[in-house]
Amino acid sequence: MNNNDILRRLRFAFDLNDAEMIRLFKLGGYEANRAEVSDWLKKEEDPEHKGLVDVRLSNFLNGFIVDKRGKKDGEEPQAEKKTNNNLVLRKLKIALSMNDTDMLEVFDLVGFRISKHELSAFFRNPTNSHYQPCKDQILRNFLVGLQMKYRPNQKDDSDQ
Repeated sequence: MNNNDILRRLRFAFDLNDAEMIRLFKLGGYEANRAEVSDWLKKEEDPEHKGLVDVRLSNFLNGFIVDKRGKKDGEEPQAEKKTNNNLVLRKLKIALSMNDTDMLEVFDLVGFRISKHELSAFFRNPTNSHYQPCKDQILRNFLVGLQMKYRPNQKDDSDQ
């Protein structure tokens, strides 16, 4: 999935304003400014749209984890230079303190059926023979499910 789309969907699902977004980036180790955040949230058709690079999405997700779970003792987590759907799903699972059952309930909200075994394959080491890459459709359904869980009566206009 497109990093900008992931950021827009998370902003909507958790009703985050610009100041909260900037705060989450800072918690994740990056000093974002309002102009950057605004450009990242713009649609691709907008001439001022800027692509969100992997390391910045990782900064945001790390900040989201710190915000939801608190800061861990020891060394600050480093933002990954390369992200993928599996990493995004893992970081959201951590931030929201979800177990497999919680995640399956989020998928159920959008009518997306996935087994516990299929879900666990996304969190395995890529060298494991049972590892599966998380496809865009799966991550998109999870993000829509989060929106339905955390903002059940709101319509998202990001798909239009």
